Amino acid sequence: MDIARRMKPAHLELILKIAETQQLQLAAQALAMSQPAASRILSDFEKTIGSPLFIRHPKGMELSSAGAAFVRHARVILGEVETLEHELGLLQAGALGEVRVGSVTGPAAGCLMPAVQAVLESSPDLEINVDVAPSTELIRQLEEGRYDFILGRIPPTHDSRNFHIHPARTEVVALLVHTTHPLARREDVALSDLTGFPWVMQERGMPIRQAVEAAFHAEGVPTPPRVLNSSSLLVALAQVARGQAIAPQSEEVKELLVHADIGANIDAVNLRQPIIVPSYFVIRDGSRKLSRAAERLLAEVLERI
Repeated sequence: MDIARRMKPAHLELILKIAETQQLQLAAQALAMSQPAASRILSDFEKTIGSPLFIRHPKGMELSSAGAAFVRHARVILGEVETLEHELGLLQAGALGEVRVGSVTGPAAGCLMPAVQAVLESSPDLEINVDVAPSTELIRQLEEGRYDFILGRIPPTHDSRNFHIHPARTEVVALLVHTTHPLARREDVALSDLTGFPWVMQERGMPIRQAVEAAFHAEGVPTPPRVLNSSSLLVALAQVARGQAIAPQSEEVKELLVHADIGANIDAVNLRQPIIVPSYFVIRDGSRKLSRAAERLLAEVLERI
């Protein structure tokens, strides 16, 4: 413990440099240290250990058996210190650590994943976790501390004053269909043309479902009678691929599927009037400070919004 209390990285570097140069004066010069100061540090270590670290010869200094053990461990200690400094630097720069984010489907495809990709390209050691879920679930888990921030909407059951809220954008609904669907090639499609087909939609109360139903009500058109309820994009695409189902998703999801060639044979209905979903937001807990890594990802998301 006496050794541990006296050890400083600069002292260990001196011992290693003496072992390397075999000259006290050269070691002191290399470390910008006076020779008397270097001699005093070496003498203190040898007194504490109770054994010489070096055997002095007219032509230089040779490690003793105690010195060889000291040098071996000093290299390990200094290596760990350098690793610690590097890791702390990465943490302070937001290039290391863990970030947890939740999002509703549209923003996840439109701005969150491009932001994640940009951050990981410059900081590949950063661990990022992304979940996609309805806003009610995202808000609940944000309050529980599971997420650093989310992209979604604040349910009426929650007080917005408890959160830091960054304005985002509205969503436009895209009605996804198979390329062989009868309405896939038509222009200026009215809502009344859509009621005879099967639909796969988010559960009642979800924003896109509400926007679609509100659009039908505003036009005085009955809502589609044949609806499979599911918030799963995979289920929606499976239904679209199997026949004449219509699946409302965000325009951002459509862009990802159609223009990135992810959704083969997926098209969208050209509606006469667009269906708009109320704005989503970037939301974080007002009582917690973000890590530097989470701040980096948040900045990338906001830049894309």
